[in-house]
Amino acid sequence: MIKVRIAEILKEKGKSKYWFMQQMECTNYQSLNKLINNNTTNIYFKNLDKICKVLDKPVGEIIVRLEDEQNN
Repeated sequence: MIKVRIAEILKEKGKSKYWFMQQMECTNYQSLNKLINNNTTNIYFKNLDKICKVLDKPVGEIIVRLEDEQNN
């Protein structure tokens, strides 16, 4: 399972979703909110690149792969 850690990183940095949306210059709040809450199935590379810049993190810290519970 792939997990997006945006919410965790925002919490670590003491930043809000609102701050993040402003930095992303978000026009589609609903789509970005789904991404933050791990309720999406895809992401555009241009958006991922911007997320990395805004959060000042490499891709590997934003997107992580978790072991499926079925495989344990």
